[in-house]
Amino acid sequence: MVKIPRIGDFANPHNAPKDNHLRTIFEYLGIIFGIFPMALMVNWVFLPHAFVGGGLTGICSIIYYATQGAFPALFPEYGGAVPVWLTTLVFNLILLIIAVKTVGWRFCIRTIVGVLAISFWYRVIPILPEPMIEDPWLGAIIGGVVFGLSLGIVMACNGSSGGTDILAMIVNYYRDISLGKMMLLCDIVIILSAFLLPIPPGMVTEGQSIVYLKIKRVLCGVCMTVSYTAAVDAIMSRLHQSVQVLIYSRHYAEIATAINQKVNRGVTVLDGTGWYSQEPVKVVTVLAHKAESQMILHLVHQIDPNAFISLAKVNGVFGAGFDKIKR
Repeated sequence: MVKIPRIGDFANPHNAPKDNHLRTIFEYLGIIFGIFPMALMVNWVFLPHAFVGGGLTGICSIIYYATQGAFPALFPEYGGAVPVWLTTLVFNLILLIIAVKTVGWRFCIRTIVGVLAISFWYRVIPILPEPMIEDPWLGAIIGGVVFGLSLGIVMACNGSSGGTDILAMIVNYYRDISLGKMMLLCDIVIILSAFLLPIPPGMVTEGQSIVYLKIKRVLCGVCMTVSYTAAVDAIMSRLHQSVQVLIYSRHYAEIATAINQKVNRGVTVLDGTGWYSQEPVKVVTVLAHKAESQMILHLVHQIDPNAFISLAKVNGVFGAGFDKIKR
């Protein structure tokens, strides 16, 4: 006799994939090496172009530009400027110490790995004297997209590169301010402050005023920030997209069991009534990741080629086997 999964068992925790050591290792490797392209774009595109974007990277870039020639004995390889890797490490460690007392160690452990990784890559990747992408607008767009895709990979591994997202989490813990609004406010202030920085002598060309170059720097920073934000949103929405599948079939028990065992997803079997025929009908309901939907459709077709199926995208699924509701 086929056992029908219990009503309400959308995501059976007994069938959900177990978090194992191998997966954890791959996630940490994803954080460490996923950050590498971010650091590459900063040292090969953003800093040579004197861009100022949002987040902690923007703050550290401002310090780097503002201290050029100030410490020739301490930082000779950086033209006497305070290097980005050092300010990134110091600021993040300060924020993490505060965060430990608020959001707890669970959030901070992977963030610490991300902070150490990005500081390490900033240190070992040389800053190019000339930008890898010569055109500033193209550099802002391509660099921003690569930066965002890398950040998306890190976030998909439940990691973080630190920065203003730590600050936003701390503020959100004490005040009812959304993370998005807090981070947007930080980015606006950081990017606009770039207008106060002097333009490097090598970037001043005949026929261009200093005011024009400063406005251009701010607009390139906005373009870069919009590009990486859009890239992060694109990769995260694709990775976390889920679907709801409704299956109407007389072979509901066999279908439910197959999905339970082969797709490793919980199933709910609902009682319904076909209004035209006035006959009872069983509805197999499944919530799954988008990548699993084709496997479910294939299984249903194998069992009952005449099954009636409805497939719909859902904006968010929270619970065992899916996303967690964050505080």
